Amino acid sequence: MSAQRNPMAMASILDSCDGAPRREFAPGTILISEGETSGRLYVLAEGTVEVLRGDTPVAVIAGAGSIFGEMSVLLNRPHTATVRAATPVGAFVFDDAERFLKSHPEIAFFLGRLLAERLNAATTYLVDLKRQFEGHGSHLGMVGEVLETLIHQQHEEFTPGPEEKADPRL
Repeated sequence: MSAQRNPMAMASILDSCDGAPRREFAPGTILISEGETSGRLYVLAEGTVEVLRGDTPVAVIAGAGSIFGEMSVLLNRPHTATVRAATPVGAFVFDDAERFLKSHPEIAFFLGRLLAERLNAATTYLVDLKRQFEGHGSHLGMVGEVLETLIHQQHEEFTPGPEEKADPRL
């Protein structure tokens, strides 16, 4: 789930939604269900949503221009969390999120940067845990193995789309 902090980026994201379908959701409405695959991407226009993993609250998102549902779309996997309206919510809903992102590369780039920031924060946290618990016999001693796997994991199935033809100048 993405909660943007940059007002310029948020305004740009909202500008890109101009003319897109906007839906209204009552408090308590589930927009995304953990474990399901919807292919949808949401851009928050107004209101507040809460993010839950199982029964555990993970985040509250209230910034107009915030995007959620991106991880499932980008990874082509089921949603990793549930998103529920905490207040009345207005959101732009893209049923074919992949097509939306391909037609708005500036938003896809923004999401890439945001996800890289998250990965950096998670990696930094894991390095700190590794330093604190290295040599302990507990399960926290495995943090080094988790960190190595995370850092060196590569997705092997990359196939450029037709818009990614080789540049003849290279």
